[in-house]
Amino acid sequence: MELTPTYPDLNGASVFITGGGSGIGAALTEGFLRQGAKVAFVQRSDATAFCDQMETATGCRPLYLPCDITDIPALKAAIASAADAHGPIGVLVNNAANDKRHSTAEVTEEFWDWSQAINFKAYFFAAQAVIPGMQAQGGGSIINFSSISYMMGNEGYPAYTSANSGINGLTRSLAREFGPDRIRVNALAPGWVLTQKQHDFWVTEEGLAAHVARQCLKDTLEPDDIVGGVLFLASKTSKMMTGQALVIDGGVVVTG
Repeated sequence: MELTPTYPDLNGASVFITGGGSGIGAALTEGFLRQGAKVAFVQRSDATAFCDQMETATGCRPLYLPCDITDIPALKAAIASAADAHGPIGVLVNNAANDKRHSTAEVTEEFWDWSQAINFKAYFFAAQAVIPGMQAQGGGSIINFSSISYMMGNEGYPAYTSANSGINGLTRSLAREFGPDRIRVNALAPGWVLTQKQHDFWVTEEGLAAHVARQCLKDTLEPDDIVGGVLFLASKTSKMMTGQALVIDGGVVVTG
């Protein structure tokens, strides 16, 4: 991980991340640990080895809570467990998502409900669960991951882009409702971040070259490139920023 600024108010902060053991989420977990934060995260797959790695690398061990975020009672229970261990959640990062490719014709009602459950519904109920604790402690930061895919009008995953567009609406409404409690709610929209999953399923030489050609900045995006923006939104450095969508995409949505 490249050198990132230090945010003193994140030292000791109670942070909860969905999908914090792989891909972008793993980079976020490490980024917060290096700030001295107390990090808890949920993930379906076993993240014990990742926690061992983080403890060796940073001297701090994240709290891994096995959970399928589409199981809302289990998600709420995990958030409660994290608060018991680390104190009331001060930073929530709704990061977990699934951008499985699909055509409009093949979408069934069951697939639609599954996609919304993981890409949208869990975001709302995670926020609902942490807000009372944030109110009690005089504020907090909620960061909802969206995507530039809906801004670009991408085809190939309409249920996913629908959820990502909805996340912006949710972010703005929660920002308005809970601003008086000093709870800031912002969205973060990454571009094409080359996680291992992207390499395994969707990256091709031709497709990647075409995408980079649309970027203003011609470097590919890696998970570490997203960390700085999230730390900024989590910290009091951005204390008067809410209801916004921060785009980190190399400049694709600027150029069209």
